[in-house]
Amino acid sequence: MDTVIIGGGASGIACAIRIKQNNPAVNVTVLEHLDEACKKIHATGNGRCNITNANAEGFEVTKDFFESLGLLMRESGEGRMYPYSNQAASVVTVMLDACEKYGVKIVTDCNVRSAEKVGEQFNVFTDKGIFIADRLVLATGGTAQSALGSDGSGYALAKAFGHSVTELSPALVQLKSSSKNCRVMKGVRAKCDVKIEINGSIVAKDFGELLFTEYGISGIVTMNLSEYVSDKRLKSGEERCVAVIDFVPDVSEEELLSHYEKFGNFDGVLPHKLCSVLQRQTEGDGEKTAKYIKNWRLIITGTKGYDYAQITKGGVPENELADGNESALCSGLYIVGELTDNQFKCGGYNLNYAFNSGIKAADKITL
Repeated sequence: MDTVIIGGGASGIACAIRIKQNNPAVNVTVLEHLDEACKKIHATGNGRCNITNANAEGFEVTKDFFESLGLLMRESGEGRMYPYSNQAASVVTVMLDACEKYGVKIVTDCNVRSAEKVGEQFNVFTDKGIFIADRLVLATGGTAQSALGSDGSGYALAKAFGHSVTELSPALVQLKSSSKNCRVMKGVRAKCDVKIEINGSIVAKDFGELLFTEYGISGIVTMNLSEYVSDKRLKSGEERCVAVIDFVPDVSEEELLSHYEKFGNFDGVLPHKLCSVLQRQTEGDGEKTAKYIKNWRLIITGTKGYDYAQITKGGVPENELADGNESALCSGLYIVGELTDNQFKCGGYNLNYAFNSGIKAADKITL
């Protein structure tokens, strides 16, 4: 049996290795359009590679897989799992070494033009010839960080086999604001409750570190909420977005006001730059400032875009996929990783899904 995998990233390479572990007789070819496989993994986790999370669904599957490759991991708070070396390069090395060990063929600098199914076989047309397979895996990634391989080409391939693709947008990305106050507070960090308000209704909320930047806001809480912000709908005027921030979620407005009446300022509660901005907005009114601290509104004008996003929101819907991420519309076709409509919060959850979905597809292929 021949299997062709389009995409040499996390999900594609994990799938390839697992197939060969399960059945060495299967011929596995990975087609990668960059000059090397696993390029995006090098950049994950600020070069450390947050492989998975101990709280993620399928964590044990991912953990066991990497242990089978000889990779030792350690936890670094909130369930985040990193290679013991703290270097993403270690993850890439063990995966590519495994490909060589098991006989996975990786064809780099290979651009896929189209794919079709004729009878029981798939034909994949590339600038390096036609590849024929009994099973085809689409593992091209989404649209985020195209320089590292995710150019969005996989969506067209999925559609060619009858699949739909939900609305796409950058996710786990910084948010932009038109407010000059963000530039004034550049570098200020605060642990906050943040809500995303769309057209007057709260659509999401989260708690975490917020970082002010010259363009708007960043930090984990921002990244986790960014999937609810649509550049397309904001640009068209269809939606208006506001970040509603509570800078001290565990302190009541009454307690803030009592503090102000005693000390005459909030410098002992919040960073000075933040206090200065809030008090300037309220013209030094302590009661009004206390209200702003608990309910500060920041207009959001969009995201920083796909070049800065960690993942893409949207993709092939789950209801078009069967067990092992096999297509419900085309037998023998598998769609894994970021190409599917699955998004998770920061902390190793998305990379865990990429590895996990590739492994599950491999297990189904080799049943």
